[in-house]
Amino acid sequence: MQLDDCLFCRIARGEIPSNKIYEDDDVLAFRDINPRAPVHFLIIPKQHVQSLAQTTPEDEALLGKMLGLTRTLALQEGCVNGYRVVINTGADGGQEVPHLHVHVLGGARPWKQM
Repeated sequence: MQLDDCLFCRIARGEIPSNKIYEDDDVLAFRDINPRAPVHFLIIPKQHVQSLAQTTPEDEALLGKMLGLTRTLALQEGCVNGYRVVINTGADGGQEVPHLHVHVLGGARPWKQM
């Protein structure tokens, strides 16, 4: 896939509008357009990384930043009683968009306990 065709790269570049809740030079967080919970947002790296499986040790700081933002943004969005963090990886892991993204869901528990 060319980066020009990547949905999340296009969102990160501002070519496709999103309901942003956070942005800096490295990452973007925005509300999911098809929410599965009252609070459902994504955190993506601005640089194209296909999935968690394609990360390298050089990506550890970025991954740490993305996971660190989950707490701050979840609380900002009102998830005071907890939240779920999901990173679907590859086709067998349910990843639909081939660009690394973290789902943060909260505000209710529409899922079964694992």
